[in-house]
Amino acid sequence: MPSARTPTVAPALPPVEQATLANGVHVVVLPMPHLATCCASVFVRSGSAHEPRTLAGIGHFIEHMAFKGTATRDAQRINLDAERLGAEVLAHTDKDHTAFQMRGLAAHAGEFVRMLGDIVLNPTFPADELERERQVVLHEFAEVEDDPMDAAYRLFDHACFGLHAAAQPVIGMRAHIERLTRTDLLRYVQRQYTGANIVVGVAGGVDAEAVLGAADAAFAATPSGTSHGVDAAAYRGGVRAKAFPGSSQAHVLIGGALPALTAGDEAGTLAAAVLGEGVSSPLLQRVREQRPLAYHATCAADILPFCGQFVIEGSTSPDLLEDFVREVSVLLRRHCEGVASVDLERARQQLRVRRLRVLESPTQRLEEAALDLFTFGRVRDIDERLKGLDAVDAQAVRATFERLHVDGLSAVAVGSVGRAAGERLRQALG
Repeated sequence: MPSARTPTVAPALPPVEQATLANGVHVVVLPMPHLATCCASVFVRSGSAHEPRTLAGIGHFIEHMAFKGTATRDAQRINLDAERLGAEVLAHTDKDHTAFQMRGLAAHAGEFVRMLGDIVLNPTFPADELERERQVVLHEFAEVEDDPMDAAYRLFDHACFGLHAAAQPVIGMRAHIERLTRTDLLRYVQRQYTGANIVVGVAGGVDAEAVLGAADAAFAATPSGTSHGVDAAAYRGGVRAKAFPGSSQAHVLIGGALPALTAGDEAGTLAAAVLGEGVSSPLLQRVREQRPLAYHATCAADILPFCGQFVIEGSTSPDLLEDFVREVSVLLRRHCEGVASVDLERARQQLRVRRLRVLESPTQRLEEAALDLFTFGRVRDIDERLKGLDAVDAQAVRATFERLHVDGLSAVAVGSVGRAAGERLRQALG
């Protein structure tokens, strides 16, 4: 039986093809010759953290409206052009970027790039479509408002980072959604969607030269602009509690700040996996298997270019809230003292497998490549990603847990939390 310490050998991959247009647009092609399909994407370095507070939510609204008409195509034509090729059209907005994607046959990669260029660069935001889509976004906002865990994460962001843009919710605020105008959207796209902030990528069984040519034709006329930046988020820390009508559970988040992506520090990611990756992890063993305090509990590291968060998430019954928080606090203090070698190797292997699995997904590979280009100006290969994990030792992981305690843990409880929940959370944290 092979040892858990058997080195991971990354598979040999075709070389990444890259080009930078004169206006700063990055073009990246990730050949995956075994695939008959491809994913074509346009990433824009413009997310909720780039938005002024008075326009919070505008990026997500633009993501919706971009498909409602361009200078040459209406909404029905946009959908038909994709669907007649059997393609799937997707988009998402995050704190640090917005992405537009088409997935279909590799033979149509050039057409996908051309169509995405039209959607991203030439939206007209028709007035009648704007009002209809405003109602769609407001319905989505209502769904978010009805989700206690979503409310917990919004509260946790504010506990960690206060009024910094990193704490702005992607969906924005209802009042802003209700008053955004067509002019607001057009001006924002003109300012944000510039060459220095765009990555065009295709992954799959594609002809790299054809893709590079299509990208040049579609994006060469884009104004250059300047790179969008976000100041590093200073960690504040705090404890918050909020009653959520209709919720029968207490939804809990505990954690703190980690170094931003620009630091290139993998210790936080490994620490989160050590504590809570899988049923055999200390977190799940303690709060689910040994003491039935929660059905759902997990731990993750969310690393962005301007901030990082270590987050333990769990849902428990109101009468067990303080017990759950105390157990998590004890686990965190225990890991300040040392990290078990078996947990470190388990976590390292789990992360290795996760990173190798990304190589099997054109969509995930493209997103990793785009975020690398935005953050580092280059695409890191899989060997570099795996070596970064291997370089983190037990002492570095232990130091991560220690820093969380020194900086002060943040904790949030939302749902059926009872009276004086904030003070009870503070006491349970110790």
